[in-house]
Amino acid sequence: MLIDRTIEKIVLTLATQYPIVTITGPRQSGKTTLVKKLFSGKEYINLENPDQREFAKLDPRAFLGKLPDGAILDEIQRAPDLLSYLQEIVDTRRLNGHFILTGSNQFALFNNITQSLAGRTVLLKLLPFSMREISLLTAQFSTDDLLFHGFYPGIYQEKRNPTIAYRSYYETYIERDLRQLVQIKDLDTFQRFIRLCAGRIGQIFNASHLSNEVGVSLPTIKSWLSILQALYIVMTLPPYFENISKRLTKSSKLYFYDVGLATYLLGIENPQQLSRDPLRGALFENLALMELVKTRLNQALDPNLYFYRDSHQNEVDVVFKSGTMLTPIEIKSAQTFHASFLKGLHYFDKIFPNRVDQGFIVYDGYIEQKVQKFEVLNVRNMARIFVS
Repeated sequence: MLIDRTIEKIVLTLATQYPIVTITGPRQSGKTTLVKKLFSGKEYINLENPDQREFAKLDPRAFLGKLPDGAILDEIQRAPDLLSYLQEIVDTRRLNGHFILTGSNQFALFNNITQSLAGRTVLLKLLPFSMREISLLTAQFSTDDLLFHGFYPGIYQEKRNPTIAYRSYYETYIERDLRQLVQIKDLDTFQRFIRLCAGRIGQIFNASHLSNEVGVSLPTIKSWLSILQALYIVMTLPPYFENISKRLTKSSKLYFYDVGLATYLLGIENPQQLSRDPLRGALFENLALMELVKTRLNQALDPNLYFYRDSHQNEVDVVFKSGTMLTPIEIKSAQTFHASFLKGLHYFDKIFPNRVDQGFIVYDGYIEQKVQKFEVLNVRNMARIFVS
């Protein structure tokens, strides 16, 4: 079943305003399916194809000359020199929505785009399914089912076993892309690193600790983290701080773009194991945070998400910044609401007076209510946080 993606409307709108639309995101997140659906009249070229890639690299002018009506160029990072020639073409033809580009490697793509296509392309990110999109396929899935299956479209549309699917994803995509980016002599050591990252979801990323545990240098750990970020495997959530009197945490927290991959890396092989796993709360937090990220990215907006923590361990899981206003969000995996959940929100409200109009408790329960200026929401209804 081919479902409509939330981002479709904004993609079509921006294609009427920019000569080039560039869509990035993890491999297998649905980029190719999306652009083929929305721009079915355009010729489609996959630059993973060795013949097409070789032609594009050897004679880019002739390659693009065969595309007078523009085209979809999939995995454009595989032939980055094309971007310079695209600049000349779109400046001459002056047609909006002329070329549609996709890519799954931020390093290889962004550096070339900022140099060659500044002002000529709009950049969008497509992540795996959101919970709203998932509900169109599996309305009855429990939270543990979602944590186990993750959100990659192929797992649902092809009814794949998640453990097998994520093992294949890791071995065929992540390891292959790693080799294209950096020389990793010992994949077992890297695999230990990425599994340790999965065990640190929602925690402050401490490169020194990981360096000692994995047995590689500190620069190597930092390099590996950058690679995982470039491949849309992990993301870091920065801390929110201003010039206030409290001593604040300055390091970022670590999350995975897809919770299903993290679940696989933790060795969890069925939803029943999740209910007893000590990291279930961290995985739930990962799921909720990424729902916030997807909601913003699907509107072509920056996430503008942070976390708050001071030296006394006062903490708010997520802070959404809009202009000068701040919205604190606490994430709890419990199914029952407790008044103690509001502690962090009240504290944050006092620290930033007159800047907090609302706040949210996101949990796994189904009773939704308003408590003073704060609202209690089920995790599946998180998109309402961004509805003004």
